[in-house]
Amino acid sequence: MRYGGKQVIIEDLISAARGKTEPDLVLKNGRILSVFTGEITEGDVAIADGFIVGIGDYHGREERDLQGRYVVPGFVNAHLHVESSMVTPQVYAMEELKQGTTTIITDPHEIANVGGIGAIADILKSARNSPINYYVMLPSCVPATPFEHSGSELNAEDLVTLKNDPNVLGLGEMMNAVGIIENDSEVVRKVRKFSDMIVDGHAPGFSGKDLNAYVCAGIDTDHESTSYEEAVEKLRCGLAVLVREGSASKNLEAIISGVVRNRIDTSRLAFCTDDKHLADIRREGTIRYNIKKSIMLGLPAVKAYQMATINAARIYGLKRIGAVACGYKADLVILDDLDNVNICDVYKSGVNINNIKEAAPTAYTRGIEKPVSPPKSVNIAPLPENAFNIPRQDEYQVIGLVKNQILTKKLKMTHAQVLQGMNNGTVRKIAVIERHHATGSMACAYITGYGLRHGAVGTTVAHDSHNIIVIGDNDSDMYEAVKELERINGGYTIIEDGRAAGSLPLEYGGLMSMKTADEFIPELAQIIKTAYDMGVDKDIDPFITLSFTALPVIPELRITDCGLFDVLKFEFVR
Repeated sequence: MRYGGKQVIIEDLISAARGKTEPDLVLKNGRILSVFTGEITEGDVAIADGFIVGIGDYHGREERDLQGRYVVPGFVNAHLHVESSMVTPQVYAMEELKQGTTTIITDPHEIANVGGIGAIADILKSARNSPINYYVMLPSCVPATPFEHSGSELNAEDLVTLKNDPNVLGLGEMMNAVGIIENDSEVVRKVRKFSDMIVDGHAPGFSGKDLNAYVCAGIDTDHESTSYEEAVEKLRCGLAVLVREGSASKNLEAIISGVVRNRIDTSRLAFCTDDKHLADIRREGTIRYNIKKSIMLGLPAVKAYQMATINAARIYGLKRIGAVACGYKADLVILDDLDNVNICDVYKSGVNINNIKEAAPTAYTRGIEKPVSPPKSVNIAPLPENAFNIPRQDEYQVIGLVKNQILTKKLKMTHAQVLQGMNNGTVRKIAVIERHHATGSMACAYITGYGLRHGAVGTTVAHDSHNIIVIGDNDSDMYEAVKELERINGGYTIIEDGRAAGSLPLEYGGLMSMKTADEFIPELAQIIKTAYDMGVDKDIDPFITLSFTALPVIPELRITDCGLFDVLKFEFVR
């Protein structure tokens, strides 16, 4: 019989729970957090066959004295894109485990935009062999909108072929929110096909009747709130709100401060990261960091841990996950300080993760060895000499970056202001070049708030269609950045005076490295440092912030390979 997603013999669990047989492991003398009652009780935690079989007074085949340390459930990251870590799923999973996260809910729409249904199948295969509870939401918007060229297109019928995979929980974030409220038949059909499962939302800034209409389509969650007021309106409307704190989008303080101030119910709130660099994960953690920051903002510790565990499990219908309780998976975090989230040990299905790493070091550090995505993922048409020329206008619409957010502002600047800004470093050129099918489609515009004294920064990570995006102060270096990305088959690059000041290949679809975390993190840190040394504003992430300027579903102004796009009007700038 399958129990909680694992093949076990229930009779064996019952016998161990009653003390008739010895549990495999007993964690003795712990202070145990109950996410159901909000209490902390003292006792032992008995584990058999990967499940908790008892709390109280137990003896087992193996015993460990916790000496009063806290026992809390393994954390749940309720929404993320593994691709944004830029390493393969197995490598990412081990980094999450080290930080106490034992369950992740992923949306692989990044790699799906590059490699299509085959890439998703690759991810699901990896999920089945993961050291973590690895759940997948099938990408709903590949491409995100019809206003750009992506590597693949997935319709409702494509997605349904994977619907019954045991690691699939539902439909990923419905970014075409305008398509939903305008009753676009294909968009609505995707949601209808998954009406019996969880459907993630993506509705930045939606309010009033538009929000009502969006939720009526069958949307269950949203992770795009940037203020308490936005979050609470979505809660009132029936959505579960996933509080996001990643590398570029930092929304937790605004939302949790409002929650604390207004003392609202937190049962429909959970934590997520959405997009977070691997180096940031190793330095501060993911959900661990969110818990600690929330407690520092005044949220009671119990509520923070509930948001990090049982709330997320309930929102996504995950049985037997998210609690230190009988019959639940023995996914546990041992702490010596509840408020500071000081982790002593992590157990996954009753096994200390140090033993997991020792048992299979190659599989859990190297990751996918033979990706199904095409070996050549950068296919660009020859660039014309005037590729980055922007025709003179009396007035330009300019992308304005917002610090610590992926939102942008729609600015207007005169020709004289643009020239002055290019000279003093406050304005730079930005371009997106189609890189999947060598169509030659590209667009160029102006942007403020990035910094960069001189040179060009480029990447094939450009949400969500992942074309080439490049920013710079001169056309020559921008051209060389594109050619360098073609040479390394995707990744990050920085060009100064025609030479590469730094490049970081991302061989797997131009999005992920095949290296281990220990190999990759120093290289990532170095190229980010190089970007800052060249004048990129230190209040933004040089590459993540750049990658989001191409996402035409987040207000206010974006750029795709098809042109400058006004998200508020949902049309191209003329």
